[in-house]
Amino acid sequence: MDAEPGAREELRRLGVPLVPAVAVGDRVVHGWNPAAAAALLGVEYRAAAALPPAELARRLDTILEAAEGLMRAIPAAQAGVRPPERDRSVKDLGFHVFRLALAFAEAVDAGQLPEAWLQETAPPAITDGAGVAAYGAEVRRRLRRWFAGRGPETYGRVIDVYYGPQPAHDLLERTAWHAAQHLRQLYALAERLGVRPPAPLPDHALRGLPLPAALW
Repeated sequence: MDAEPGAREELRRLGVPLVPAVAVGDRVVHGWNPAAAAALLGVEYRAAAALPPAELARRLDTILEAAEGLMRAIPAAQAGVRPPERDRSVKDLGFHVFRLALAFAEAVDAGQLPEAWLQETAPPAITDGAGVAAYGAEVRRRLRRWFAGRGPETYGRVIDVYYGPQPAHDLLERTAWHAAQHLRQLYALAERLGVRPPAPLPDHALRGLPLPAALW
């Protein structure tokens, strides 16, 4: 829902982006916080049980592995293509998949997840899909070490996320489906560009994740 005209200044004052957001009069919550949105609207909300952390970590790695392979297959000449549905190039969309995954571990360690971390684009040194894939391989190595060093108590921590406090378990689930959603988009873009993925979309890794119905 777009913010009502009278709530736009309140959104800016609170540092909440205009989209996605839910506004009722002058009361505003971020659209990525369904529990807060339900409370604002006065409706009951019960989140479905999330997959266990260990399974979510495995799913995330499978998703990142597919993204790594796909980005390596993107020709350098097409890495800068910007689809009309997103204000990101193919290169930056691929980079975003890996950056948001790494941001999960950084957020749990820091106790906070600023939105700016998820708005980062590929640094100048990364110029093509192969560069993104190399970055992705390093992110996967770092995450494997990170998950191996964390116990069950880690996922009960509450993280100060830009759209509201979230248990680490919930944030991990969101990280997995967030990466999966962008992976779906990358596969669609590859088809549009005439790029043949090295492997099919790993649908098995997406099952049980609360993915949006729409692709964009």
